[in-house]
Amino acid sequence: MHRFLEWHVSQYMTKNVKAIPPSMTLHDLVALFEHHDYNCFPVLEGDVCVGIVTKFDFLKAFMFTTSQLVPHYQELMTRTVGSIMTKDVAYVEPEEPLTRALDLMIAMRARSFPVLEPGHRLVGMISRTDLTKALFEATEAAEHGSPGQPS
Repeated sequence: MHRFLEWHVSQYMTKNVKAIPPSMTLHDLVALFEHHDYNCFPVLEGDVCVGIVTKFDFLKAFMFTTSQLVPHYQELMTRTVGSIMTKDVAYVEPEEPLTRALDLMIAMRARSFPVLEPGHRLVGMISRTDLTKALFEATEAAEHGSPGQPS
């Protein structure tokens, strides 16, 4: 288990991440959610992460309000990701310890975080699944007395 304390985000993050532009419509976004079965996508302008959009953000766009009891579905589906995305994004850096990502994930009840380099350049995502894999490998290494290296 001590190995987990030594490992970094860059060793377990998902590197080839599907990112989307803020100009994408909600119509196209819902199709991506269905096709990829992701809970969120990083939103990029050029190579800079300007936010994330989650399934929860998508659902919030359809909330019933006192000014509009029945949302106009077709009209809402033409809105852009930029209008609903979360702009103040919690993130981790590639060389941060996995323990930092784990603590942040638990504290925020988040499913994943973008992994950003200086200038908010996206280099990956770290998810609950990635952390679970690392914990499993660290536990297996401890049980079998092997050095336990990240895969």
